Amino acid sequence: MLLGRLIVLTGPSGVGKGTLVRSLVTRHPQLYLSISATTRQPRPGEVDGIDYYFVTREKFEKMIEENRLLEWAEYAGNYYGTPKEPIERQIQQSKSVLLEIELVGARKIGQTFPQALRLFILPPNLAELERRLRGRGNDSENAIAQRLERAKQEIAASNEFDLQIVNNDLKTALREIEAAIF
Repeated sequence: MLLGRLIVLTGPSGVGKGTLVRSLVTRHPQLYLSISATTRQPRPGEVDGIDYYFVTREKFEKMIEENRLLEWAEYAGNYYGTPKEPIERQIQQSKSVLLEIELVGARKIGQTFPQALRLFILPPNLAELERRLRGRGNDSENAIAQRLERAKQEIAASNEFDLQIVNNDLKTALREIEAAIF
């Protein structure tokens, strides 16, 4: 029986991971997009079970206790994690699973699921990353400064991953990701 594979995309906030993932899933509907669980509140327009599984802190801690997460991390005061069961089910059905997660979780996947393909998405440079973060228009100056500082630390870890892809041009980055996956 041919099993599916786990594909992890990580990189700093604002690098375009979400846009790349949405494009990949649209172009390749055979990819299963993993849905993370989080304790943060939904943002306007986000839907439980589609964007995230929005759970209480107590429920998340129970999931940790029961080893029901492939990876998890606490970020900006909230828990984020990947429920294990849906991933394992998809892989057993020979489907490839796409996972968009933060660096801490991606590192854990490297330990718990070493056969995963782990891709690190890089910005062309820090000035462009800052422009993208500001362009979102939903972060305070303090939050942008924190994200940029964290991005420097994350970028320094990019060589821990199977492949580094610079998202300077969306179409080019998408082609590079597709070449790595397929």
